[in-house]
Amino acid sequence: MLTRWCILSFLLLSIIACNQTQSGDTAEQSPFVATGQDGNPHFDLPDIQENGELIVLTLYGPESYFEFRGEHFGVQFMIARQYAQSIGASVRVEVARNQRDLVSKLKNGEGDFIACQLPCADSLKAQLDFVGAAEIATFMDSLSLQRRDTTLRPRPHAAWAVRKDSPLLSASLSQWMKAHQKDFFAYTTIRVKSRGGRTYAPRRKVSAPILNAAKGQISLYDDLFKKYALQCGWDWRLLAAQAYQESSFDPQAVSYMGALGLMQLMPGTARQVGVSSSEVFNPNSNVRGAAKLIAQLNSHYASIKNAEERINFILAAYNAGAGHVDDARALARKYGRNPDVWLGNVDAFVLKMSSSAYYNQPEVAHGYFRGRETYNYVNSIRARWSLYKQKINH
Repeated sequence: MLTRWCILSFLLLSIIACNQTQSGDTAEQSPFVATGQDGNPHFDLPDIQENGELIVLTLYGPESYFEFRGEHFGVQFMIARQYAQSIGASVRVEVARNQRDLVSKLKNGEGDFIACQLPCADSLKAQLDFVGAAEIATFMDSLSLQRRDTTLRPRPHAAWAVRKDSPLLSASLSQWMKAHQKDFFAYTTIRVKSRGGRTYAPRRKVSAPILNAAKGQISLYDDLFKKYALQCGWDWRLLAAQAYQESSFDPQAVSYMGALGLMQLMPGTARQVGVSSSEVFNPNSNVRGAAKLIAQLNSHYASIKNAEERINFILAAYNAGAGHVDDARALARKYGRNPDVWLGNVDAFVLKMSSSAYYNQPEVAHGYFRGRETYNYVNSIRARWSLYKQKINH
């Protein structure tokens, strides 16, 4: 019996050793997958295409990558996304805190390439391939000239970066940039496709903020505001004030960020609240979706017990996204302010969220956003609501 057990043990150990040897041989035979000192696999172009996912490393910032109402923007990101589509892959973003972290993540195999303007330092040239310096610099320079109230900053002698052990990816990306440099404007211009494949460019027709004060009429859509304000627990005049801020009561409005309709729903948000692309410009559907979103945000901020105070946070989150507002609350808490009070507390940190000194802090999960815009958004709607309450009876 003991002999049989020994024979069986020997056979099992032999099988395990054989499998380990075969696994090692397979890894050695792979021409594209390398492994760094950290043990993470380093993929080249064929591996990325086989997996169907391109991992892009970048930094938060207006020209690189940021989130807005649940959608992803930033000219560097949008160009990278277009390249990913050209090789048949989806794109996933990994955000680093600084340039040193970017390089470390790339070398460790946590991403496939760096998609932001990394200085072409001599100390890195032995480790990384720099790609697209001329193409990106020319494009960013042209973009900054076209948008003079812009924060985009062209950076000479800076480029995207690929690991030396990904030569096929490096060559592919370099060739693609050279071939498609003239298309970068199209790749980073937001145009919305909707009903029947029609493309909508940014537009908004401005109307008066009050249609007929003598008759108590704010807009042509007052009945919709009254109907759906009941569903989200708001004064209908507040919903009307928000609609004017969003679209100037234009049900066909499209923003330069791609928001749609009377209440400026982003395409992803519209789907989330049950508004299809075929009905997003329908005033009833658009206001219905906005009211549902407001109700969701009201639940999200249920811990803020003061209902009047909670309105400020809902408006801010509607404009920027709840993640950004939650980041500002986290910073308010960190610096000894009240995270449940807007004026003089959270709004002060909203204003700081376009500064890297704040959006790169560890408490911030969603990075850069234009805090000044959100700050003004809340104040403008509150002021207009106050005006409507003075001039329009319930």
